[in-house]
Amino acid sequence: MAIKIDRELAGDINNPSLELIAYVIKEHKKDIPRLQMLFDYYDGKPHKIGKDVTDTPHDRGEVYVNNAKYVTDNMVGFTVGSPISYAAAKGKNIDPIIDAFNLMKIKKHDKELEKDLSVFGIGYELHYLSVKPGTALETVLKITKIDPRGIILVVDDTVDNNKLFAVRFIEKFDLKGKRTGFMVEVYTSKFVIYYFTKSLNMKDAVISKTKPHYYGDVPVVEYRNNEEKQGDYEQQLSQIDGYNKLQTDRIKDKENFVKAIMILYGFSLPEEKPEEVNGSLVIQDAPVKSEGASAEYLTNTFQESEVQVLAKALIDDFHKTSYVPDLNDEKFGGNISGEAMKYKLLGLLLALATKIGYFEDGLVQRLKLTENMLRVKAQKVDAEGAKITFKPNLPINRKDVIDQIKESQEFVPLLISLGWLDDIDDPKEAIELLNEQKEENIKLAQKAAGVQSEDSHSDLDDPPEEGEEND
Repeated sequence: MAIKIDRELAGDINNPSLELIAYVIKEHKKDIPRLQMLFDYYDGKPHKIGKDVTDTPHDRGEVYVNNAKYVTDNMVGFTVGSPISYAAAKGKNIDPIIDAFNLMKIKKHDKELEKDLSVFGIGYELHYLSVKPGTALETVLKITKIDPRGIILVVDDTVDNNKLFAVRFIEKFDLKGKRTGFMVEVYTSKFVIYYFTKSLNMKDAVISKTKPHYYGDVPVVEYRNNEEKQGDYEQQLSQIDGYNKLQTDRIKDKENFVKAIMILYGFSLPEEKPEEVNGSLVIQDAPVKSEGASAEYLTNTFQESEVQVLAKALIDDFHKTSYVPDLNDEKFGGNISGEAMKYKLLGLLLALATKIGYFEDGLVQRLKLTENMLRVKAQKVDAEGAKITFKPNLPINRKDVIDQIKESQEFVPLLISLGWLDDIDDPKEAIELLNEQKEENIKLAQKAAGVQSEDSHSDLDDPPEEGEEND
């Protein structure tokens, strides 16, 4: 999570002091327990901050319905299941950026990034250059996701939160698994500085190497899930715990019911020890001592229907407050219109609008960093004002969308209306393919009607040679 400091106290931000680096690492480590807790809920190992995790719910014989993973996996699919599309502003060109994104498989990266946003409430990506395989000097642009637990972005304390530098630390181990120290990478607007240190207090840190990066800014982008930087299920942890405790108790009640104790009334036990045959006790009759003898089981009675009502109330509240619908709900079945589906998913759509707004802030920085590096590579590109489009991956009636595109032709440009379809990433390319198809259809129609095409040739088209006119 970004750490704010007074710019005047930062000193040379292109060469931060070891004292400053140690300070921001120390501040960052305060937030790691929370981030680890959120990840462990997703990973199926729920625990509270400050408690040691030595086993899993499975090891403790508890039920864990992983609703945290359900929320995150659905949010990732809803938000970036359909790829993000980019369109240049009028008169500008971003084709080299699109080509670079396609080469680095940005769609997969966006899914990994959104997963971090959903789990931790924050996500980071690092921009860097990599040598192209099979070459010695040719480089290609790369973007990778960095775990929020291992990177710190330092910004100033102004309202703009301008980036100053970023710090990434990686534990190093020998072949026997013994930790040898840490590699600390410091990213400034001009350089990447590599330190090796035995401890993160940086007292014994030594510089391994320093190299320029040419991105023109700190090559780290911070993405936020919302203003509070909270994960998608962070406010539902108590509901997740309550539901799983109820389900665990239900299973234990069933087990206890099977192991119920039998009580005998009016019977006496034999005075002699039962005989054994082949190592097993022989069943003996218990003589009746009095009239009205009876037997019954001692059980802890419970109303399963009442427990189910409580379970349903808990899960309904969970879906209502997390905004992620219960897709197993019968209300989502049947043939319903697109408008009706929108109302059922209204809460989710509102949550996605917030997520997308903050996600877009980071994408603007991504475009700018990529533009800076491509210009260094002498490519003409201008990403300012580029349009970024998200297409929430939600159930839609495709026929309704196509009908809307047809009906809007008179007042909505096709370049815009084609973007309403979730499976069209590049409307401009789709229009070009459509025009090519129309031209091909015209040629086929002319050929079928016997009309000579423009590229055909006949001797009748040639002017007569000298002397032929008299003939």
